[in-house]
This record gives sequence, structure tokens and C-alpha cells, in this order.
Amino acid sequence: MKKLLTLSLVALATPAMAASDEGFFSLANTNFVVTLAFLLFVTFLAYMGVHNLLGGQLDKRADGIKSELDEARALREEAQTVLASYERKQKEVKDQAARIVAHAKEEAATAAELAKEDLKASIARRLAAAQDQIVSAQAAAVKEVRDTAAVVAVGAARDVIAKQMTAADGNKLIEDAIKDVEAKLH
Repeated sequence: MKKLLTLSLVALATPAMAASDEGFFSLANTNFVVTLAFLLFVTFLAYMGVHNLLGGQLDKRADGIKSELDEARALREEAQTVLASYERKQKEVKDQAARIVAHAKEEAATAAELAKEDLKASIARRLAAAQDQIVSAQAAAVKEVRDTAAVVAVGAARDVIAKQMTAADGNKLIEDAIKDVEAKLH
């Protein structure tokens, strides 16, 4: 307060203030009246404790700002914790995805190997079946050729025998065949 009063008096001592005819400290001098009113107003404000109210309001505002800063700091720390948690979870999910992909690749490779083996076995079975059919067809063809050859040979033999044989030779052959059969049956 004393500093303000001293400052006001120094401002009053300027040549502009002393330019009036009646002197500075006269109620006719408007500068003096304004200065006096200002000093009374400042004194009234000091008496009413406005400086304490202003200081209290400033302290309240400072406390509010401090609490907001503390809250912001706490929120920042919480956000950092949540971010770290999400980053950790993201890394875990990424690792899990990599494991799933690796496992799927392994299963695909195993399935491909099994498919190759099954295909080889199927081809081998089909080749074996085809070879069996070929062998069977060859045997059937050989049997058919033999049967046909036997029929042709019997037919040719019958024709040859029929041309060369007489009735007496035929009867003799029949009797020999009957004796052979009797000897083999008993």
C-alpha cells in the first residue's frame, strides 16, 4: 500500500500536474480530485479486503489448476498403463497369430504328404489291379486258345481217324478203352 501511495505522489509531482493556476492541492484542480478519488477508492478496496478476496480467488484458481494437473497426470499415467497393456496384448495376439499360421502350414504340409502317399498307394493299387486283369486276360486267352486248339485237334483227329479207321478197328479201340476203365476203377 505504501508503495502505491509513493508511486501516486511521484506521478503527481510531474510538471503536467503542476500546470494549474491554483496549485496542485486545490479541489479546483481536476487532476488532484481524480488522484484523491483514486486513492480513496484503492483505500476503500483495501479496507474491504478485496486484495484478500482476489488472493483467495487466485489461490482457489491455483488449487483448481493444480488439482486438474494432478488429475491430468493421473489420467496420463492410466492411459500409459492401458497403452502398455494393449501393446502387450497386441504382441500376444500377433505371436498367437504367428503360431496359428505356423501350425496351419505344418498341417497343410502334413496333409499334402498324406495326400501324396495316398495317391501313390492308389496308383500302386490300380497298377496292381491292372496287372492282375492283364494276367487274368492272358490266362483266359491262353485257355481259350488251348480249348480252341483242343477242339480243332479233336475235330482234326476225328476226321483223320474217321477216314483211316475201319469198323473192326473202331470196335477193338472201344473194347480196349473199356478194359482200361475197368482196371482203373477197381
